[in-house]
Amino acid sequence: MLYLSQLLGAPLEDSQGTRIGKIIDIVVMRSITPLTELSPAVSTASAAPLPTLVVEGQAEHKWYVPVEDVEWHDDTLRLRVPVEQLSTQPIPPSVGARFIAPDRFFLPVSLALDVLDKQVIDIARKKAVRVNDVCLDNDWHILGIDSSTLGLVRRLAPNWLLGTRRGSPHRFQRPPTNLIPWDHIELIGSQQADLVLAPESAQVEVSRAGTLEGSLPGYPTGVPSGQLAELRPADIADIMHQLTPGQGARLLESLDNETAADTLEEIDTERQGHILENISASRAADILDAMGPDEAADLLARLPEEFAQDLLRLMKPEESEDVQELLAYAENSAGGLMTTDYTALNATRSVAEALGAVRTSIREQDIRSPYVYCVADELQDESRLLGVVSVWDLLVAEPTQLLQDLMETDLITVQPDTDPYTVAEIMAKYNLLVVPVVNAEGTLEGVVTVDDALDVLLPNERRRKPTRMY
Repeated sequence: MLYLSQLLGAPLEDSQGTRIGKIIDIVVMRSITPLTELSPAVSTASAAPLPTLVVEGQAEHKWYVPVEDVEWHDDTLRLRVPVEQLSTQPIPPSVGARFIAPDRFFLPVSLALDVLDKQVIDIARKKAVRVNDVCLDNDWHILGIDSSTLGLVRRLAPNWLLGTRRGSPHRFQRPPTNLIPWDHIELIGSQQADLVLAPESAQVEVSRAGTLEGSLPGYPTGVPSGQLAELRPADIADIMHQLTPGQGARLLESLDNETAADTLEEIDTERQGHILENISASRAADILDAMGPDEAADLLARLPEEFAQDLLRLMKPEESEDVQELLAYAENSAGGLMTTDYTALNATRSVAEALGAVRTSIREQDIRSPYVYCVADELQDESRLLGVVSVWDLLVAEPTQLLQDLMETDLITVQPDTDPYTVAEIMAKYNLLVVPVVNAEGTLEGVVTVDDALDVLLPNERRRKPTRMY
């Protein structure tokens, strides 16, 4: 096996056996094709182009040497090509470009700068781990990372104690049993990646955070790998609680807006604000747009007022208006708990039309309310609530039936200034998943969902709701 810690500092000789420099880094091409799109028999490590050695010579002169151009000679690396043919340009396009299929994209990753001694995400165990070493096979394919104490011992122990010379490929015959496969980890950003080797038709760049920006067919903006996004938002949130706000921000930026929004909603509000302050304002506004208006309002209420107002200006007008309306309500009230995400239709609509509206709400706005609210005029932002029909009743009703013939008119409602504990008690008493919030005139202003009502009953340290600052 080859270990990164033992390769770093190892000498490189020319074909005559003269030392020309030492290895200071290894750059690998990490696939950003989601694992679900790969054949089960093909791993991202074996499918990726082979690594490039970064070699430092005299006067800090650097060469970028494909591993195909080196060979082992008595436990020492020697060049197969003349020194004059070595490239001095980072990641030459010839390295790996020929390995790229139309649907494969690779991101260069520095093992010494971006992986060793850094935290990465163990996707299988859903936790952040520290990389103590990186293990490669004798053909230079990455096997995985070593996060164990033994990995540290291997780095700290002198070479004579290990019974081998630095850089020897025969140190261990088998990889350690606690190795985390390279395919099963997610990097937290990147410090030096500045390009993606991809088809010329794909207009992409890589930000300093290591995330993709631009048009990458079939891939959401900002996603370097499909693995992390395949986890549940609650699991991603648990991982982010193990990281610093800066690391959490880089991780959040690597997700598409919808997944980032769902994840942010699962994080405690104090950490939410710290994370949001560590990403660009425009990206933060995009994520807020994708959040539920009540969750976005709670989060903005936690931020400094000037920063919150800047984000509101960057949000989509319709989303910003909903959030600002919710910010006007007191925290300890039904108005402070409610959301404006619900489906409201005229009572004269048919069941078929109502089901169509429910589908549209789910597809276009991700509104998944179990009820359809019947109002006097659905075209008005605020209209008098007449009744409510459950989606279950719609499913078993005749398509031509009218909502006014199905709706429940003996309504259980709360007012905007109703105490949150009272709201929770009412929902528990009547087994409600959602309770409508109406004003004194009977106008529907929003709805309180059961998860937000239950949040009120949690101990203070377990709540995600912030203290309103304005």
